[in-house]
Amino acid sequence: MLQTILVKGTITSSKMKKNMHYLLIAIAIIFLVSQLAINFFGAKVGKKAPDFEVELIDGTLFKLSDLRGEYVLLDFWGSWCAPCRKANPELVKFYKKYKDKVTIVTIALEKSDRHWKKAAEQDSFTWKHQIVDINQLVMLSKLARAYGVTDIPAKFLINPEGELLGQLSFEEMEKILTE
Repeated sequence: MLQTILVKGTITSSKMKKNMHYLLIAIAIIFLVSQLAINFFGAKVGKKAPDFEVELIDGTLFKLSDLRGEYVLLDFWGSWCAPCRKANPELVKFYKKYKDKVTIVTIALEKSDRHWKKAAEQDSFTWKHQIVDINQLVMLSKLARAYGVTDIPAKFLINPEGELLGQLSFEEMEKILTE
């Protein structure tokens, strides 16, 4: 009888391992399909940047297309994202140097409304156009999907005609702004 129980326990454990294996494969497939969909349906370089209307942190209603006629740096970040926080001093430096040539719009992708404000204050975000997009699955936020964001930080430069120039480095943006 003990041998039967041990055999049944092994079968059950084996079944559980097999089910867990299938579950992990299913999760991986769902993740890959969602990443492909985001990349496929996300904003395309040379096309109009997807417009959106949201509330800024000060309660003002904001529409991206209201900034037509000027360069816009759209920066996706998160208070929980170490690479974002590491890049934020460079963003602030870029803002101070080019604030007359480009409008910075930051979009904090957050799970809750608790930590972004402290992070933005610590990192010296002083510009007006700050957005907090709260979603339990932060990378599935509407704004992140519209721009094909799969990883943060992600910085997009939009030209005065409202066309997406791409996801660019600070050096690449500086080159465009100084030409």
